Amino acid sequence: MMAYDPEELQKRGLIFTGRHLPYNPNLVDRAKDLRKNQTDAERIIWVTLLKKLHFRVLRQHPIDNFIVDFYCPAIKLVIEIDGEQHETHDGLEYDSHRDSVLHSYGLTVLHVKNLDVLERFDNVRRIVLDTVGQSDDMA
Repeated sequence: MMAYDPEELQKRGLIFTGRHLPYNPNLVDRAKDLRKNQTDAERIIWVTLLKKLHFRVLRQHPIDNFIVDFYCPAIKLVIEIDGEQHETHDGLEYDSHRDSVLHSYGLTVLHVKNLDVLERFDNVRRIVLDTVGQSDDMA
């Protein structure tokens, strides 16, 4: 685990226990709500793929001042399911900033389009399995 400056984290409103990446505690309740109200694409990829991986995957997990869609701590991978709002100028700028912060924690960020999950799931499945280095022998 990387060393973090406690004063800097506190200034940014983040908690770091040494067990998890720094996170904003004000996002915990929102993350719980998002887990209960997944989008169709999030539900599909979770039920048919991510919860069956050989690695633990967390849903709607706070990291820093963000809530990532899926996070696999064992391999430091974030998977984001991007809807149309991510294709706007503001969405692209926000994603770029968020990805930069997540990369600073040593994380890899994989963006998957919402529409691809819904319409081209076999392609998404192959990309995710290739990314995590897992064969397609899952039930």
